[in-house]
Order: sequence, then C-alpha cells, then structure tokens
Amino acid sequence: MGSHVIDTSPTNGRGGWVPYYYWPSLVAAIIFVVLFAVCSIMHIYRLFKYKGWYFIPFVIGVLFQMVGYGGRIGSYYDFYSLTWFIMQSLLILLAPALFAASIYMTLSRIAIALHAENLLIIRAKWLTTFFVTGDVLSFLAQSAGGGMMAAGDQEGADRGQKVVMGGLFIQIFFFGGFIIIATLFHTRLNKSPSHVHEKIKGRKYLFTMYFANGLILIRSLFRVIEYIMPHDGPLMKNEAYLYIFDALLMFAVVVVYLVVKPYGDLFDEWKRRKDLGDLELTRR
Repeated sequence: MGSHVIDTSPTNGRGGWVPYYYWPSLVAAIIFVVLFAVCSIMHIYRLFKYKGWYFIPFVIGVLFQMVGYGGRIGSYYDFYSLTWFIMQSLLILLAPALFAASIYMTLSRIAIALHAENLLIIRAKWLTTFFVTGDVLSFLAQSAGGGMMAAGDQEGADRGQKVVMGGLFIQIFFFGGFIIIATLFHTRLNKSPSHVHEKIKGRKYLFTMYFANGLILIRSLFRVIEYIMPHDGPLMKNEAYLYIFDALLMFAVVVVYLVVKPYGDLFDEWKRRKDLGDLELTRR
C-alpha cells in the first residue's frame, strides 16, 4: 500500500477530488466479502426453510454488505473509478437501514407471540408501521446523500454529506425511540406475574434485539462523527476505523441472528395468533 501515491492537488485532473484519502486494503475487502457471502448463503437458506419473509430486508442488507466490500476490491484495482466508489459507498452505507427494518418488525412479533401485546406502549399493529416508516425516510435520505457524495466533485460531496448526516440522525432518533419502547416492554413483562413463562421464552430474542440495536446505533454515531469531521480528518484518512466501527459491528449483527434465529417456535406462535385474528375479522 505504501507504493501507491494519491494526488490530492487541484491539478490532478479532478479538481483535487479523490474518492479516498488512502489506498483501499485488498486483503480486508476480500475477507469481508467472503464473510458476508457465507452469512448470506446461511441466511437465505433459513429464510426459505422457515418462511420468515419479514427478514427479507435483513438478508438484502447482508447482500449489500457483500457487494459493497466487493466494490472496495474494485477500487483497489481502479482507484479513481466512480462506479466502484459509488457501489461501495452506497451499499455499505445503506445496509444497516435494511437490518433495522427487519429488527423493527421483531418486537411486535415477540409481544404477540408471548400474548403480551398489551404491555406495549404503542399498539402492535402501529409499532412496525411507525418505525419502518422512519427507517424508510432514513434510507431515502442516505440514498440521496450518498448519490450526491459520489458525484465526483467536492461541492456535490459537501451537499451530499449533509443529507447523509440528516438521514443518520433520523436513523438514530428512531433507533433511540425503539430501544426505549422495547426496554419499557421488557420491564413490564418482567413485572407481570401472568407472564412468567412467556418472559423466559422471549428473553433471548429481546437480548439479541438489544445487542443488534446497540451495534447499529454505535455504527451510526461513528458515521455521524466521520461526516462532521473535516474531509482530511483522521477517520477519513485511516481505513481501519471503517472496518472496526462499521464492517466488524455489522458482521456481528449478521452473525448474532444466525446464532439466535428469528424464526422457530416463538414466531410460529405469532403466525398462529395472527392467522386466528385474521380469521376472526373475516367472520365479523
């Protein structure tokens, strides 16, 4: 990597614009492409085996990560290519929003499966709608900002950076609210004498959700700090931060939902109760 010289001068033919302030690591990119590829195969297999369709956004997010780090491999071989830069920038940026969409749908399913939806401070049917809507807004803002940042000029990058930050703040706001609601639900569940058996069954799913939420929140805060700092700041100049506070954290989120699969008996009970509720509605 030391043999690569990056020309950031105004006479570099691109007005001083460069896609990175370092030469992307080929080895690191290959490692995470392989890791996310293996995880995506396992998640896709389970998705079809258990018919857990609500986890489709999550699986797409894993594929985004895989292809995104593949884009960094492309950038290693063709440093100034906008195609590779846009690919890795957008896909790695947006993947956590897709993870969040599926995670938001998890809490209402847990509550209904445990016969404890009355312990939610928001009705179960509105819970998913509210937070997924916020996630979509965050996704769209980050998509638009990421596209502007990848336009290939510094002025567009500056505007796009502000839009991406707005999208990240939306994501953090909704994630914070979601964690509060989930924690209140968990607290009420623990205090409810009529839900002793249910809280034991739901514990691992709730703690898995907290773990994943926490990692995505840390990653989003890292991204905000990264964009607040100058373009040539330490976070932008050192690729290691990207892999520590983004790639590694998101890989942990992907793995934890392989260890504690978001399907099985608890979610079969959710489906049974949902189907029963739909049947009762058709009889009215």
